[in-house]
Amino acid sequence: MRVSGSRAEEVLGRIFRTRRAQWPLDSHHLYHGQIIDVDGNTVDDVLATVMRGPRSYTGETVAEIHCHGGPIVIRRILDLFTDFDIRIARPGEFTLRAFLNGKLDLAQSEAVVDLIRSRSEDARHMALDQMEGKLSRLLRKFRSSLVEILAEVEAWIDFPEDDLEEPDRDRLVIALKTLEGDMVRLLATFDSGRVLREGASVLILGRPNVGKSSIMNLLLGEARAIVTEIPGTTRDLIEENYILDGIPLRLIDCAGVRETEDPVEMAGVSRAREKMLSADLILMVIDGHEGITRDDEAVHEECRGLRFITVANKSDLPPAPLPSPFTAEPLRISARTGEGLEELKRKIGTTFRRGSLESPDTILLCNRRHREALGRAREGTKMAQSALFSGEPPEHAALGIREALQGLGEITGETTPQEVLEQIFSRFCIGK
Repeated sequence: MRVSGSRAEEVLGRIFRTRRAQWPLDSHHLYHGQIIDVDGNTVDDVLATVMRGPRSYTGETVAEIHCHGGPIVIRRILDLFTDFDIRIARPGEFTLRAFLNGKLDLAQSEAVVDLIRSRSEDARHMALDQMEGKLSRLLRKFRSSLVEILAEVEAWIDFPEDDLEEPDRDRLVIALKTLEGDMVRLLATFDSGRVLREGASVLILGRPNVGKSSIMNLLLGEARAIVTEIPGTTRDLIEENYILDGIPLRLIDCAGVRETEDPVEMAGVSRAREKMLSADLILMVIDGHEGITRDDEAVHEECRGLRFITVANKSDLPPAPLPSPFTAEPLRISARTGEGLEELKRKIGTTFRRGSLESPDTILLCNRRHREALGRAREGTKMAQSALFSGEPPEHAALGIREALQGLGEITGETTPQEVLEQIFSRFCIGK
């Protein structure tokens, strides 16, 4: 149990008794003792510590009690605290106080939630890097470069009568262009970062009886979807979580897509088509032994413009010739024997990774709010470049640079509106 604030140590002293130390306790030491109620009765045998600010998570004095985990014990100790006018923390309030007291910036604070919710080792590493300030340090470098350029431009604006030498426009344009390139490279990592943070959906699509459910079962390593020789067995969406080489995926099996008069099957086909538009990747499955039908051609046409991989199932049987537009060699697999499974996994992984996670020094952008704010910073940088390059008044360049600084500040918290802060910290759980 954690208490943060100016009265944390005082209240702990009223309910905690230990024979091993004199009060006040030494900061950052763990003591064994008992929690005592107002009548002097022992509530629990505990360990307790005081961490005096600013050397604490929140930057304030923090008291912690390590008690037994039963709900009655916890409730009794909570009641003792609230009897001394210590209120229950709001969601995310500890991290909010850490942010307000300068212990964490906003990007680091958001990474606390990402770390708690991480669904894979790569997601955990990414959140931990951000919580430790890896992204923030890069953004501070961007900010420092912009401030230096802005100082030159504003001196040019503020003291025109002092015959200051006009800054070298070409040099400033090159500096801004280099900075914009760094921002573009960071923005380009968003797809990979988003997949690690949020996961990606993979829709297994095709006409009935081509082996969609069998391929899902093969990927999962268990019989999750029902498989029969009867076409149209799957009528609804079947979804399962799956971690592929550190990437959290949501595998979705769906009804076979074909023209049908069956109202139940029609509803399943409709759901499959809706899911196509939101899926991050489609595995378009065909029967590599039977060959292409009109239903296959219709499904292929619907996949145009979407990210998909053509998977030819039943590679354990003699292959059928594939007409255009299927002449490009599909990925061949056998759901019966497992042949081609590793190649399919590799191709799915490559689709989402795109090489961006190969270096341990890679910084990934994974938060949609961060992407939008960095996008505005990039636009401000471009505006300043354009103004300097075309000979516009220096005020126009300064405006663009200030917009870029505003965007960066929204990520780290210097310029984030109060309502955005409230929305961010409301997503935290109590106690964080």
